[in-house]
Amino acid sequence: MKYIIPFLVLGACTSDVAPANVLIDMGQIETQANGRCIAKDTSPAVIETVTIQEIELPELRDANGTVTRPATLRTITRQQIIRERAEIRFETLCPQNYSAELVATLQRALKARGFYAGQISGTLDLQTGAAIQSFQRISGVDSPLLALETARQLGIVALSKDRLVAGQ
Repeated sequence: MKYIIPFLVLGACTSDVAPANVLIDMGQIETQANGRCIAKDTSPAVIETVTIQEIELPELRDANGTVTRPATLRTITRQQIIRERAEIRFETLCPQNYSAELVATLQRALKARGFYAGQISGTLDLQTGAAIQSFQRISGVDSPLLALETARQLGIVALSKDRLVAGQ
């Protein structure tokens, strides 16, 4: 039993090292004692630009109803925050699991769904990270780091026992 603890500590210390084919910032990924990895990232704010036209001076009409001066409009543009920037946490693949084969499979899965247009290289680069983020944004995880649930949806990692039993 005393040999297991040093092994677990060693595993936790070395598990955050990303392989050479990972070129994006893996952010802050914490390896828990149970071997699961939790990503911490910042989901960006969503800002909408709204442009409206307001009547500055109304039109003028003569006694017959003919427009003698058209209305003068003023354009007003403002930005409003739709969603605030937020710190997010989610279960992710541990960095050491990003083999070239897994990343190539991920790229093919994203390409088949229209989210990735690059070469199937097996390298987790910025273009692949952007595709991951675009795909995940639909489910509420706005991050280039791959959520474990997204990997399951794409069929690139096995479903958990709980999900297999529940038939999900």
